[in-house]
Amino acid sequence: MLPKTMLGNTGIYVTKLGFGALVMGSMQANMQPEEGAKVLRRAFERGISFVDTAHVYGTYEHIRKAKEGWDEELVIATKTPASDYEKAEEHINYALCALDLESLDIMLLHAARAGEDVFDERAGAYQCLKDYKKKGLIKAIGVSTHNVGTVRVAGARDDVDVIHPLINMAGTGILGGTVGDMASAIEAASHNGKGIYAMKALAGGSLLERMDEAFKFVMGLPGIDAVVVGMVSEAEVDMNYRIFLGEAVSDEERQSTFKKKRLKIVEAYCKGCGKCVDACPNGALSMVEGKSSVDESKCLLCGYCTPRCPEFAIRVI
Repeated sequence: MLPKTMLGNTGIYVTKLGFGALVMGSMQANMQPEEGAKVLRRAFERGISFVDTAHVYGTYEHIRKAKEGWDEELVIATKTPASDYEKAEEHINYALCALDLESLDIMLLHAARAGEDVFDERAGAYQCLKDYKKKGLIKAIGVSTHNVGTVRVAGARDDVDVIHPLINMAGTGILGGTVGDMASAIEAASHNGKGIYAMKALAGGSLLERMDEAFKFVMGLPGIDAVVVGMVSEAEVDMNYRIFLGEAVSDEERQSTFKKKRLKIVEAYCKGCGKCVDACPNGALSMVEGKSSVDESKCLLCGYCTPRCPEFAIRVI
């Protein structure tokens, strides 16, 4: 069985491997709810009982379908991009309804690229989260971020229960500091009782060939309670489950899983800087109408482009 741990001082126990629902949503793999639910259900059957999603991912239906008839404990974390009270309240009530829940386990400010002043800029939304926690409709609140400074600020606040930071051994996507800076901020926040679950341990797919090392690095950092990993197939679920149990996974199994992946460019994030085009050794990337575009017939999924993107717009899914 996968080991569980308590997220900080929240009283919420999660499996150290969580299921990241972002990749199956409309921004990436665009899986149909029935298809996504099948993969999620496989994860539940394997003992992965922690799911991370967000209002903007469009995966609530996938999760709701997956948990139909499932009687064992699940922990679901979601996020709101709202800035004001009214919009946050709308997102909370929508999540409760769409996920068919009486209360939300974890609700975070979705503040990936926001700076350390996010709690001031989104004071109305965070007040709403605090009020709904008092009502008993949310068990734990906090912030999701790529920014070192935001982790430091959140870690020092009494009204933050959970932090969901970006961290990987390559430092890809970290804002406002280095890998060491983020690791230090995470450790300090954990010492203050904050629950910490990590994202982007595989750096958007660029660390796939070193995934055991990448997972070991993140889970070995002081203060990390769990890590959520995006998965879009039952084979991926099985492989990651076994890796987290410390079991051997053959090269053939890994390559079979990797061959089913593709490069995804999230147009909403792409700023058209062209750095990925310069980094591609295969001539698979080009600029089309101011956005990066991939020729899948030329793409070898080498991953050289992903760390060059300053906006984290390129993913291997």
